[in-house]
Amino acid sequence: MSLKCPLRFAIVGTGLIGPRHAEAVVKNPDTDLACIVDPNPAAEAVAQQLGCPLFASVEKMLASRYKPDAALVCTPNHTHVTISKELIEGGVHVLCEKPISVDAASGRELVIHPKQILVGHHRRFNRYVVTTKRLLPSLGKIIAVNGLWTINKPPQYFDPPTEWRRSATAGPIFINLIHEIDILHYLIGPIVRVYAEQTESQRNYAAEEGAAITLRFANGVVGTFVLSDAVVSPYSFEGGTGENPTIPKTGEAFYKIFGSEGSLSVPDMTRWSYRGNEKSWNEHLTSETLSVPDMKVPFELQIDHFVRVIKGQEAPSCSGIEGLRAVLVCEAIRNSMRTGQPVDVVMETSKF
Repeated sequence: MSLKCPLRFAIVGTGLIGPRHAEAVVKNPDTDLACIVDPNPAAEAVAQQLGCPLFASVEKMLASRYKPDAALVCTPNHTHVTISKELIEGGVHVLCEKPISVDAASGRELVIHPKQILVGHHRRFNRYVVTTKRLLPSLGKIIAVNGLWTINKPPQYFDPPTEWRRSATAGPIFINLIHEIDILHYLIGPIVRVYAEQTESQRNYAAEEGAAITLRFANGVVGTFVLSDAVVSPYSFEGGTGENPTIPKTGEAFYKIFGSEGSLSVPDMTRWSYRGNEKSWNEHLTSETLSVPDMKVPFELQIDHFVRVIKGQEAPSCSGIEGLRAVLVCEAIRNSMRTGQPVDVVMETSKF
């Protein structure tokens, strides 16, 4: 496939995540920021700061001389499918921010499209996740995993123009937990059954505030996860890794992975194992802190990868099907909270 370089990129949506993607595009020597798309008047200041044209709609952008080679969809969750389809049908390569959709049915509409889509689960490129993936074999057979995403979102997080976060299609399951589900899929494998109990509401919005969840993976691994965006806590991916510059780093562990030969906590990367050949609770455990190599920030690595996907050099790290798989799990968690019953997660890959 022959494409001119640098590739021209558009950012669709200039909320919290759009400008971070724009920075990564500007830094990449193989990409140019062609334009941004956002009908919100506040986007004018973002466009001026980035020094690029602004369009009020994808339709107007596609009809202009600034039509890009690729676009990053960074709009509210419920718009992802419609906007991504419009871009793909306009001949533009798409990196769609997670979640690929807010329900499985609409997600399938996008996944069955003949053109590839990359889903923006950028944490697959996080150095702690990359290192954890590499270290898993040293733990022997993985038996269980425990995860936490417990944090406090301030009232202004839900204020206009992002009041959509109060709605039933928002909430931390589809905004935050979906990241964790994708990481667990990447590290351990597909989740096939869930059971969830919802936390009590403090805000009284339609969006849930959290849940306690049990997980069953296809390979027999079991897990637990506690989720809340309304508690005081240092235990979250953002706090543990320091990935998000707006959230202070705590360094506290948010994952613990248990295996037949050892266990690992992340992101402190402490591995526990027995000193000798005998594995017994009567024996002393040894701990060691393993190193995590420096890497570029995940958004920049994701743009590097997206360029290679566009050029046909790599398959998507997180394909549309993988993005949909995470949606199916989150949908099952919501169903379990509503029904009070375990819910099986069925991924009919033969349809794609």
